[in-house]
Amino acid sequence: MRRFPSAVEHGKLASRLLEDAYRAQDEKDLECALTVGFTFGFTPDHTKILVHLVDADWHESHEDIVSALDQLRSPDTVKALFRATLWIPKSLEYDDSRALAVKAIWALGKIPGTEAETKLEELARSGNAILRQTAEKQLERRHKTS
Repeated sequence: MRRFPSAVEHGKLASRLLEDAYRAQDEKDLECALTVGFTFGFTPDHTKILVHLVDADWHESHEDIVSALDQLRSPDTVKALFRATLWIPKSLEYDDSRALAVKAIWALGKIPGTEAETKLEELARSGNAILRQTAEKQLERRHKTS
């Protein structure tokens, strides 16, 4: 990094690596790209590719991608995060605690605006107790801070 600071400035390296991993559908490259992003930070420039990756079925990094989207807290990620609450990737079928969905709901709870609020309200009416209770807690938290 000291020798090539421009390679990581403003997330350039992570962005390129994420795009390359997405195009090649290479799971190991994606894991490395996410490591670079978590190390040097994610920026709004990463939003589009992360949104595409959140529900891609060729990798097992869905929770990490939701965590990256959580860091961005962008209204542009609401639909992708909502999809992550409803979909159970094959690699997480064993997870009765619905960790991916819970992370996505927490991320939705941190995004300002009515779109995120509407999605949380929809999840609060879910037939799934985990989704419903987690969404209710996020709505309560949002209303306490507003």
